[in-house]
Amino acid sequence: MEDENQRFSRLLTAHLDKVKQQVKKLMEAACAGDIKLFKKLAKGLDRGKGLAATVASVKDGKERGALSFAATEGQLKMCKYLVEELKIDVNDRDKEGQTPVLCAAREGHTATVQYLIEKGADPATPSTSGAALHNAAGNGHIELVKLLLSKGVDVDLQSDAGTPLMWAAGLGQEDAVKVLLEHHANFDAQTGDDNMCPLGSAVAANSLPCVELLVKAGANVNVKTGEATRYGETTPLLIAAHNGNAEIVNCLLQAGADPNAADEDGNKPIHVAATRGNRAAVEALLAVTPQIQSVPEWSVDGVIEFMQSDYRRKQQESTEAGEEANYGANLRCLLTRLEDEFKGLKQERIIPKKDLPEVTPEAKKKAADAKAKGDEAFKRNDFPRAINAYAQAINFDPTDGTLFSNRSLCWLRLGQGESALVDAKACRELRPDWAKGCYRHGAALRLLQRFKDAANAFYEGIQIDPENKELVTAFREAIEASREFHGTEQE
Repeated sequence: MEDENQRFSRLLTAHLDKVKQQVKKLMEAACAGDIKLFKKLAKGLDRGKGLAATVASVKDGKERGALSFAATEGQLKMCKYLVEELKIDVNDRDKEGQTPVLCAAREGHTATVQYLIEKGADPATPSTSGAALHNAAGNGHIELVKLLLSKGVDVDLQSDAGTPLMWAAGLGQEDAVKVLLEHHANFDAQTGDDNMCPLGSAVAANSLPCVELLVKAGANVNVKTGEATRYGETTPLLIAAHNGNAEIVNCLLQAGADPNAADEDGNKPIHVAATRGNRAAVEALLAVTPQIQSVPEWSVDGVIEFMQSDYRRKQQESTEAGEEANYGANLRCLLTRLEDEFKGLKQERIIPKKDLPEVTPEAKKKAADAKAKGDEAFKRNDFPRAINAYAQAINFDPTDGTLFSNRSLCWLRLGQGESALVDAKACRELRPDWAKGCYRHGAALRLLQRFKDAANAFYEGIQIDPENKELVTAFREAIEASREFHGTEQE
C-alpha cells in the first residue's frame, strides 16, 4: 500500500498534468482565434483571481502567453479581445525576450503588427532572435518592413546577427534589401563579434541580386571581416571564390574587388577557388590575377591541379602524423592539459530544460515536413532557406534539440557566430547528453574566438563519447588556438 507521501505525490502529479493539458488547450484556442472556447477554458483555470489576471499569468514552458500565440497566427480578433477586454500587456516578453509584435512580424501578419503598435507595442524591443524589423526583413515581408519603418523603427537597428539589411542580404531577400536601401540603410554596417557586413552576408548566401543591389549602392567590395567567421579574416571576393559563384566573382571584380587580397594564410581568391575545384571562378580570376611563380602552369587546369595536389599532400601529411600518435595517450594528455591550463576558469553552466511543452502528433508531423525542406536546402548549400525551414520546424516543435543543432550548423556556415551559439545552447538544454550538441556548442564558441570555452564544450562531449575522434581533434585544436590567441606557452 502507498503511504501518505506517495499518495500526495501521485495526486499532485495528476493535478499538474491536468493543469498542463488545460494550459495547452487554452493556447491552442488562442492560436485558432476561438474566443468562446478560450473564455470557457480560462474560467476553468481561474482560482479566484479573475479572468484577466488568470490569463495574464498562464504561460507555456518558454514563458509565452496567449497574446504571443494569437499574434503568431495573426488572429487579430483574439488579439483585440486579449488587449482590450483582458488588458494583456502588449509588450509581454518570453524567455528569449520575444514580444507579441515580434511573433506577428516573423510570420508576416501586417494587420496584427499595426494593431499591436497602435496599442503601445514597442516594435524595436530586442530579443535573442532580433527585433520585429530584422525578422520581417529576413523573411521577405515587404509591406511589413515598410510599415515598421514608417512607425519610426531605426533602419540600422542592431541585433546579435547585425542590422535588418544584413538579415535580408544574408537570407537572399532581394526586395527587402531594395526597400531598406531606399530608406538609407547603412550598407557597410558591421557586426561587433566578427565584423561581418551586408555584402559579405549576401555573398555567403550566394545571392547575386542582393550583391548587385549592394554594389550599386556603394558597398565597400574590399571590406575585411574579422577572424571570428568560418572563413577567417576575409573579403567578399574570397568568400565568393570559396563558394564558387562565378557570377558573383565577376560582379565584385567589375566593382573593383582586389583579386590579390589574400586571407590570413596568404591564399588569394584564385588559390581558394582552385583548391575547392570551382572551375568557373578560377576562369574568372585567372585573367586578373598576376601569375604566381610557384604554380608551374598558369592556366585554369594548371592552377586547379597544382592547388588540389598541394592540398592533398598537406592532408596526407596531417593524416600520417595523426596515425603515428597513440590515441589513448594523446587523449589522457589532452585532458590533463585542460585541467592545467583552464584551472580556475569559470564555465557557463548548461541547465537542462524542464517542463517542456507537449507537442501534438499533428505539430510533430508539420515539424518533420519543415525539417525535411531544411535538410534538402542544406544539401544544396542554400543555408538561408534551410534556416527559414528549421525555424518553421522549431515553431511547431520547440522540444526537438536536433532542429536547433541543424540551424546552428547553418549559422556556422554563414559565419554568424552569435546566432550559431544561441541555437547550440538551446540544443544542449534540450539534449544535454548528446555529444553532437557539445560539438555544435564548441564550434560556435570557436568561431567567436572563445577558445577556452570551446575547449570546455568539446571536453564535455568527450566525456559523453570518449571514442569520438572528431571531438578529440577539435578539443586539441581549441587548446592550441587558445594558447596562440592568448600568447601563452605550455610548460
